[in-house]
Amino acid sequence: MSAIPAELDIYEEIERLRKERKAVILAHYYQESEIQDLADYIGDSLQLAKAARDTDAEVIVFCGVHFMAETAKILNPTRTVVLPDLAAGCSLADSCPAPALAAWREQNPEHVVVSYINCSAGVKAHSDIICTSSNAKRVIESIPEGKPILFAPDRNLGAYLIRETGREMDLWQGTCIVHETFSERELIDLMAANPDAKVIAHPECEPALLRYAHHIGSTSSLLRYTAESGHKRFIVATEPGIIHQMEKANPGNEYIPLPGQDEGCACNECPFMRLNTVEKLYLCLRDLKPEIHMTEALRVAALKPLERMMELG
Repeated sequence: MSAIPAELDIYEEIERLRKERKAVILAHYYQESEIQDLADYIGDSLQLAKAARDTDAEVIVFCGVHFMAETAKILNPTRTVVLPDLAAGCSLADSCPAPALAAWREQNPEHVVVSYINCSAGVKAHSDIICTSSNAKRVIESIPEGKPILFAPDRNLGAYLIRETGREMDLWQGTCIVHETFSERELIDLMAANPDAKVIAHPECEPALLRYAHHIGSTSSLLRYTAESGHKRFIVATEPGIIHQMEKANPGNEYIPLPGQDEGCACNECPFMRLNTVEKLYLCLRDLKPEIHMTEALRVAALKPLERMMELG
């Protein structure tokens, strides 16, 4: 990483470069609060995919993880897409290599392949339709009854969708390292200590945790619930970066992050999301790298299932 002069006002430089580069900064809810406050758009995977599709910016700075920046590039082949830290990956995406998914599909040629957006461009290219946690139920319900489904890569989201839709699906056995490490024991203890608090959970959590939840949904759905439910105290079973937006929207409420299983660890924070920093954001705007690249053949193949998702609204 290039050295940044100590006297540099990094926030002022980011503003200058944003205008000079005709850039847009997109940030996921799981980013550090400082990055969220700098972003032009903040959202979950579906909201950010739409923002990337609709922007007229010449440069897209994606403050999230690698598959999100790839999605922006798939939707915007002529624009420069940069990611503050190229190592900002995703355990869920890594759990499903594209050749393995292709082999699974070949073994089940009669199935529709639905892939959660938390996957690589290669996996998207072998999929029939993409979904996010915001629209997954709608995507599954759009598939004709009786048509068998392969769902990848998140087994917990898949299991939740089976319960919600009643559809049978074969599930890839991938998980998110953050959502699978939340502690059921800690949740029970927090509920006992805070009986008036509502439990809100992302569907990537293990089924054992979801059974306690008063509301299950995507990050944007969780944010909306805390704003509109009328309740004042919440136990939050997802990556705690979302709490920054919850506090901004309703500062009078209380938000209690659910800890992981290891006492004293920060395992409820995504280590990949947290690789992005304000300093790296400045450097990628300054240098226009690390830049996202892929072959046109891969991009076109991955675009088709994304467009099918977008067509569902």
